[in-house]
Amino acid sequence: MNNVIFEMLSYPFLVRAIIVGLLVSLCASLLGVSLVLKRFSMIGDGLSHVGFGALAIASVVNIAPLYLAIPVCIAASFLLLRMSESTRIKGDAAIAMLSAGALAIGVMVISMTTGMNTDVYNYMFGSILSLSQADAVLSVVLSAVVLVLFVLFYPRLFAVTFDDTFSRATGIPTRVYNAALATLSSVTVVLGMRMMGALLISSLIIFPVLTSMRIGKRYLTVTLLSAAVAIAGFLIGMVVSYVYETPSGASIVCVNIVLFLLFSIAGAIRNAVKK
Repeated sequence: MNNVIFEMLSYPFLVRAIIVGLLVSLCASLLGVSLVLKRFSMIGDGLSHVGFGALAIASVVNIAPLYLAIPVCIAASFLLLRMSESTRIKGDAAIAMLSAGALAIGVMVISMTTGMNTDVYNYMFGSILSLSQADAVLSVVLSAVVLVLFVLFYPRLFAVTFDDTFSRATGIPTRVYNAALATLSSVTVVLGMRMMGALLISSLIIFPVLTSMRIGKRYLTVTLLSAAVAIAGFLIGMVVSYVYETPSGASIVCVNIVLFLLFSIAGAIRNAVKK
């Protein structure tokens, strides 16, 4: 095992991929706790489809993908928040409508212009090994910003996650912090699309949180466990991908499935012992 890890670290592009992947996985797992508890966990899936549509347009007009996808996804997250507050269109329906529409637009734009080339395929299914130096630097900087803001906003995010109405009554500007959560999630989703692809990015948000909930019962415990599970799942997934030459995104998801099953068994055993 150690020989494999040292061999992986001898390749600069793999080192770059691992650094970015660890940061993005950490951001996704931390933000995922609030998203899952607020029953808005599928926002990652919706925003990734919006991001794919933006990337398709960026490839046509020859703009750096991340520079277009990030602001578009942030705007989409604000739109989803507004739509979820509507009595006519609920959160899950809003996400489904927006994601399907954005994905369709992206496919139409690509089919009428450049066609399904390798770069577009990577954004759909993930290929962290193709991460460029410029994208890696931008990803590291933005991931660091997300982590710092999460730590600074942690008490308020905790409050709006569990009781939005009570938080508003106590004077907390809940819309501001919900918007901050949506913005941070948008940035994380766009950064994670290169690693996991538009079709798998939501797994980075959902799996670590649900896995940690099999054992953890407190918000802080679940948050810390989610971070640990996300890091472990990513590293093991990358090793599996390297050894067996499998897609990195799919490998990471499969490892997360195994971790979820193991934590579920451990949680069931612990509950049985307590009884």
